[in-house]
Amino acid sequence: MMNDELKTEIETSVANALREDVGAGDLTAALVDADAVSGATVVARETMTIAGMDWFNEVFRQLDESIIVDWYVTDGQQAEPDDVVCKLVGNSRAMLTGERTALNFLQTLSGTATTTAQFVAAVNGTQAKILDTRKTIPGLRLAQKYAVRCGGGRNHRVGLYDGILIKENHIKSAGGIANALAAVEGDDPDVMVEIEVESLDELKAALDAGATRILLDNFSLGDTREAVALNSDYGFVAAELEVSGNVDIDSVRELAETGVNYISIGALTKHVRAADLSMRFSIGS
Repeated sequence: MMNDELKTEIETSVANALREDVGAGDLTAALVDADAVSGATVVARETMTIAGMDWFNEVFRQLDESIIVDWYVTDGQQAEPDDVVCKLVGNSRAMLTGERTALNFLQTLSGTATTTAQFVAAVNGTQAKILDTRKTIPGLRLAQKYAVRCGGGRNHRVGLYDGILIKENHIKSAGGIANALAAVEGDDPDVMVEIEVESLDELKAALDAGATRILLDNFSLGDTREAVALNSDYGFVAAELEVSGNVDIDSVRELAETGVNYISIGALTKHVRAADLSMRFSIGS
């Protein structure tokens, strides 16, 4: 789940976060003896799926490489209320300085992973896969998409550079669905190509034009069922269908049971509720 691009992103994100928080120096931590050593415990306050270990570790690595972090619940695993997620020991000043930044990363990414896990559980037993979107917190795209994977979801395209998603304005600019899809011919066959439709008539037009992956945008439940049936009856090879638009935890199961292949949910990364974690210090341990 970790690659060189993400490792570099973690280092950069953490450095930027520490820069904005610490600035020229932590004035409060300076009140503590420079040689003091502390222990600390991070505890879950609610049920959650953990994500963000490497960001948390990197905060303390950049502040003081001698700080030791031991994990008891790791990325992708579930923590229950009062579970010890990790323990730390090291220089008191460095640990106090890094506490908030480290928790910010861990709470935010665990929040994304937890929400994703809830949606994944809701569609269990169907063929539908839960996808994220590009509706991410600026600067945390790779981090949040990593958290989605920790929650059991899958990533849609990372950005504009690794997949083609032909949306309403692209279709208008190209002069129609057939023209837009025709313009893709000759492109890299390994790049995902998907076209968005807003009605059953547009779905038929996309199928006629040879679309192999189609996003049903803001379709009602009834229209989604019709779309799946139309797609299934269309030809020898049905297109993959994705549903998107105002999907919530109460509606996702019914949508999944229509037989669609994917359900993309902006709320996984856009409506972030940080997981409730706390760090308790034992000074002088």
